[in-house]
Amino acid sequence: MKIIILGAGQVGASVADNLASEYNDITVVDQDADRLRELRDRLDIGTVTGHGAHPDVLRRAGAEDADMIIAVTNSDEVNMVGCQVAYTLFHTPTKIARVRSAAFLNEPRLFSQEALPIDVLISPEQLVTEYVQRLIQNPGALQVLDFADGRVQLVAVRAVQGGPLVGHELRELREHMPRIDTRVAAIFRRGQPLIPEGDTVIEADDEVFFVAAPKNIRAVMSELRELDKPVKRIILAGGGHIGERLAAGLEHRYQVKIIERSQERARQLSEELNKTIVLWGDAADEELLLEENIENTDIYCALTNDEEANILSSMLAKRLGAGKVMSLINRAAYVDLVHSDVIDIALSPQHATIGSLLTHVRRGDVVAVHSLRRGAAEAIEAVAHGDASSSKVVGRRLEEINLPAGTTIGAIVRGDEVIIAHHDSVIESGDHVILFLVDKGRIPEVEHLFQVGVIFL
Repeated sequence: MKIIILGAGQVGASVADNLASEYNDITVVDQDADRLRELRDRLDIGTVTGHGAHPDVLRRAGAEDADMIIAVTNSDEVNMVGCQVAYTLFHTPTKIARVRSAAFLNEPRLFSQEALPIDVLISPEQLVTEYVQRLIQNPGALQVLDFADGRVQLVAVRAVQGGPLVGHELRELREHMPRIDTRVAAIFRRGQPLIPEGDTVIEADDEVFFVAAPKNIRAVMSELRELDKPVKRIILAGGGHIGERLAAGLEHRYQVKIIERSQERARQLSEELNKTIVLWGDAADEELLLEENIENTDIYCALTNDEEANILSSMLAKRLGAGKVMSLINRAAYVDLVHSDVIDIALSPQHATIGSLLTHVRRGDVVAVHSLRRGAAEAIEAVAHGDASSSKVVGRRLEEINLPAGTTIGAIVRGDEVIIAHHDSVIESGDHVILFLVDKGRIPEVEHLFQVGVIFL
């Protein structure tokens, strides 16, 4: 697939890195020649220096025969106009734009073929907000991902000594919970993936990924660790787009405080939020945190635009007694440095954005893609089509399907019914199949598996 990426910032570079490794023809456009040179030295991609919305620049980037344009510059206006130019002059089939401003997002009529012809709108702030909300609703989880419009979830949890299943074989899970259906999709032990079998023994500190219906998540988690108490008190550091969205989404269910350094922004937040307590001050101020009873806070979440400040204030909050700390971190090197060691959960807008983008790049009918373990693994929701003669999966039991190494099927969603996958489960046409891949290099094989043969066409 020939793809043009507008913007070589952190999101654009991450997208280019992910897509270039999957044998796509990638060209990145940016006005910063040094940044492009760095990308070109590291990745097998083309680059064009220039303004992403200018027709001549897009023409040099190969827009005349591009399959897709992904506009992720720091300017909403450049992203929107770039898609407009690509559609009007070059008839680019798929146009994806990152739009951050609520002023635009709150006017959906703007985004249509007659107005701004953008096929997919991506808001990293909204994706991160939804991600944090799911984590807060499931205390103790490392990741919580929705599939099939939330009817089934993939959850990552760290096994802790004392959990009923820790030290026991996986097959005992059904004995412990005979009325609850779940499937362990993967286990990571000391950073290395294990494909779970019935005789696999869960060890303390294993990172366990399982699928289940939302109502059963806490019950399954209780087999792997002592359940965290329900969240009541939350402090958010940073009142930007994400902080405000998150506070608005949480304030009716939890006691929420938000700390904002800008006096003007703090005043604005106090007027726009209903129940949230808005504090004007520095989140790294130890006295302020102690005054606001940080030791009784269940979750401290650092969401400013300064990732170094996020890391330091989260470390301070943890030292002062906060129950769990989350930090917004953009640089992959920082994520690997602090994740699960001093900070409980590192939040990456790039990974959330990349998963949303990959949904539209994957071949075959792929409904959702989630990037896992900092991009090393993926979870995919694919739709099965065809019949037994034209499809490699339809009409077959799971044990008969030749899955790529390191790939497991966790669940099948058939209409409103969630079927947790077992060896004798049969896939039907129209089923949504939830797959877990410990090696994203196997994705082309999975795509090929779900593509129908010529007979079906």
